[in-house]
Amino acid sequence: MRYMLGALAVAILASTPALAENVIVLNSADASVSLIDQASQKVVDTFPVGKEPHHLMATPDNQSLIVANSVGNNLVFLDPKTGKTQRWVPDIEDPYQLGFSYDRKWFVTNGLRLDRVDIYHYDGKNVSLAKRVPLAKMPSHMIFTADSKIVFVTLQESGEVAAIDLATQTVLWKMSVGKAPAGLWLTPGDKYLLIGMTGADYVAVIDWRARKIVKTIHTDRGAHNFRSLADGQHVLVTNRVGNTISILDQNTLTNVGTIAGLLPGPDDMELTPDRRYLWVTFRFTRYVGVIDMKTLKLVNTIKVGKSPHGIYFYNRAPLM
Repeated sequence: MRYMLGALAVAILASTPALAENVIVLNSADASVSLIDQASQKVVDTFPVGKEPHHLMATPDNQSLIVANSVGNNLVFLDPKTGKTQRWVPDIEDPYQLGFSYDRKWFVTNGLRLDRVDIYHYDGKNVSLAKRVPLAKMPSHMIFTADSKIVFVTLQESGEVAAIDLATQTVLWKMSVGKAPAGLWLTPGDKYLLIGMTGADYVAVIDWRARKIVKTIHTDRGAHNFRSLADGQHVLVTNRVGNTISILDQNTLTNVGTIAGLLPGPDDMELTPDRRYLWVTFRFTRYVGVIDMKTLKLVNTIKVGKSPHGIYFYNRAPLM
């Protein structure tokens, strides 16, 4: 089966007005997207998308931003700068999480409620299904090795991480790692795999080649998702239950700081190109927050829709 990601043959959604560069926020419980003017930090538009939009990512050419509607079983493509709707792709089942391999050959979606991972060939424009890989239970987050040979997937309900070989679309191995594993991060050179334990209060450090936990880094309750500070040394992890963000040194594998005083449920993050301001969605509220990284203080909150999850803006700091 072939899915047209870039062709005009796909159905066109009603377009939102062309706007200045915006922060794009997914309101997963409202089936909507909020657009926030980055300069004024005010919501300028909200429009509906498919059911339960959770995660988003830019296409490799940065010409589109893909919103994955997990219960809606479709993808919506937005202009990554303005949030204007470009097109939609139907019949992508349960795309809870999504990702492109670094070599741009593979597009992968995790089906959280369907207990499977769908792997697609990607030719730079369109995707075609290579294989559906059953993977219980609750495949959640993913990350690719730099050589694009392996995608790691956390299984939230079974407390495992799985390694999938992309060339053969087969599960290489699974290992138990802890309660409710979620976000993933690879340290420089893909030496260690870091996993946020949402059911606990730490990040597990995995020697994935030896399939062994070598260390745990204490964070706060509900360690969940990662975002690089783009300085070559530090990575952030949101603690969704503790309502804090931990700053980890990925070279020494230590916790070197905490951002506290946050709203309930910090989840996904985006960082301005000067690394001065961190934008965060608060999953258990209707707010997005802005943190001053010089003072490590929450300096603004912006009301959006219910259960904001994914967040993105085009002029961002590098992800690595």
